[in-house]
Amino acid sequence: MYDYYLGGRTNYRPDREAADEVATVFPSVFHTALENRDFMHRATRVLARNHGIRQWLDIGTGIPTSPNLHEVAQSVAADARVVYVDYDPIVLNYARALLRSTPTGRTAYVQADATDPGSILANQTLADTLDLSRPVALSLNALLHFIPDDRDPYGIVDRLMSALPSGSALAISHCTPDFDPESWAEVVGVYRKSGTPAQVRTRAEVERFFEGYELIEPGIEVGHRWHPEETTRAELPRVSDADVSLWVGVAIKP
Repeated sequence: MYDYYLGGRTNYRPDREAADEVATVFPSVFHTALENRDFMHRATRVLARNHGIRQWLDIGTGIPTSPNLHEVAQSVAADARVVYVDYDPIVLNYARALLRSTPTGRTAYVQADATDPGSILANQTLADTLDLSRPVALSLNALLHFIPDDRDPYGIVDRLMSALPSGSALAISHCTPDFDPESWAEVVGVYRKSGTPAQVRTRAEVERFFEGYELIEPGIEVGHRWHPEETTRAELPRVSDADVSLWVGVAIKP
């Protein structure tokens, strides 16, 4: 569905039908997807250039859409290393696009479930690619709203971040009902009907993921308002906060 929102071609009829149903109740979902993608690009550049991050753990990768995270990171630091994680076997079919690293950098793909952080951290491919004694950026873009409270999303983030050293980063984008609660209640219903668990969260609930970490300015913001000067997309339509409906933030672990 996300690939379809982005205008990609790697999607299937059930995905398109469910996505079209979402668009009937929240037509701005296409803006939401594009702004989410832009935030990932901006956050990656800021972390690489301003904070010296050279390693990323990107969970909930989805079907590759260029430029992928490693392409953005390696455009700033050619030696950047990225491990992508997703549980969907379909993503594995397209993972080759995620592995086109620069000669001095490195990328890898791990098939694992975000709700089992222990299996991710214990994976040998991750250990062979990332040095967990050095800072790592944990990238959770458009993932946590697919992990309801009964799957302990806060505990999952804590478990992952606890394995990373001081100087590591946490980057999150998360859909919110704060600007249009009625529409988002319907959106969640569509996802659940299609078999995908979903739970959108308020600003206060998103802030809770960052407790104990030092937020990079401007803190928790609506997606398109987080370092907009870093946007490279040629066409930027005027959108409202309600059109975007994403809370985003990036923080550093003390």
